[in-house]
Amino acid sequence: MCGRFAQTTPPRAFAERYGVDPVLALPNVPARYNIAPTQDALVIRHNPEEERRELSLLRWGLVPSFAADTARAGSLINARSESVAEKASFKAAWFKPRRCVVPADAFYEWQQGACGKTPHAIARAHGTPMAFAGLWEGWKDPASGQWLRTFTLLTTTANDLLRPLHERMPVILDEDDIDPYLTAPDPRDLLRPYPADAMRLWPVSARVNAVRNDDADLLVEVTGLPAGSPSPVAQPSLF
Repeated sequence: MCGRFAQTTPPRAFAERYGVDPVLALPNVPARYNIAPTQDALVIRHNPEEERRELSLLRWGLVPSFAADTARAGSLINARSESVAEKASFKAAWFKPRRCVVPADAFYEWQQGACGKTPHAIARAHGTPMAFAGLWEGWKDPASGQWLRTFTLLTTTANDLLRPLHERMPVILDEDDIDPYLTAPDPRDLLRPYPADAMRLWPVSARVNAVRNDDADLLVEVTGLPAGSPSPVAQPSLF
């Protein structure tokens, strides 16, 4: 799964890397080191009418277009790639298509130990940003008439590096796979684990457990922990 991630690359650099139309206005947002569910994040979408990619701020936690309200948004932060084309909450976005790419510099996962959980940061081995596969939806508030645009991240089985931490991991797309993922009729063959030897992970401070902490120190490696030892705070928190 993926429950926290970081977007530290500036929006313009993300736009240049992922082929976003350079004439478009870009969101003016600071670096984020601890993005959590129900918060806004940068998302790349394909505009089929203009035939171009756009970078926008969407809220994490998908609200299906048919939902009566936003109550379940916090539970739809991830979608299993194996069933994304069949599940009612996701299949319309999959086939429309309302697929998206979520750029990220790192994400976090927690390893269960004898005395608690230790948070780890995960990134590409060479340090360049990752492109998570996602879906987005538009939901119209029946009371106000305003539109809310949200997204979810697709997950797949964990690779050998991530498996000791969790059985699932986000789908990470190679650069050459981004265009077919965004535009092909049914690119389920692209939803596979990212190679373990192309990634790295390291233990980080338990400060990441609280979403009020959002600074560069969260990505600094914590050294001196014996194997399997928990960080000082045992459980992640949304508060």
